[in-house]
Amino acid sequence: MALTASVTDRRDPRARPGAGVVVTGALVALLCLGFAVVNVAFEITDRFADGPYAGYVSGIAVMNWLVVGLKVLGAAVALLSIARRSRLLSPERLGVLLWGAFALLTLYVLGSVVEAVGIGLGLMGSTDQLTVRSVAYVLFFLSLAAGYGILTVSYQRRQGLRRGVAVLGVVGAPVLLGALLVAVPAVLTALGLMPGL
Repeated sequence: MALTASVTDRRDPRARPGAGVVVTGALVALLCLGFAVVNVAFEITDRFADGPYAGYVSGIAVMNWLVVGLKVLGAAVALLSIARRSRLLSPERLGVLLWGAFALLTLYVLGSVVEAVGIGLGLMGSTDQLTVRSVAYVLFFLSLAAGYGILTVSYQRRQGLRRGVAVLGVVGAPVLLGALLVAVPAVLTALGLMPGL
């Protein structure tokens, strides 16, 4: 009887996340917002106005603000996942966003680790690229991926979402982001905001 009750509680849409999940959600949101500040700082300081990227400055500005928007969205998704109930999104849509964020970050971390191993083995690049800063960068993304993993699994269990939600997020998010990263530069080039290749 106790086992049945605990399973029911885990699938109760009104069930509140545990304290650890709430703290994780708040930390993930802060990391996303802090990371967005980096892109805002790039724009405020005109970081790319001079040097080798000067010809791309307008296009880079558009991409920077797009990235800021995605990072703010990531923070909002993290906070909504620990809220009592979201009035903005259905549980299924929020579940898709959570799974998508988790999948994207995990793919990025795996790609970075494969690249680091390739550099370390001398298969690509130079070992000079493996700095404390680059390792810290990968660890930052690893912590974000782990945080979204915790939030995603907790939300999936609490809401009792179908597996299709996970599949849609895991497959759809990388495809959508990939399409954005191809389409937006192409549009910017057509508008003359970025030089053609």
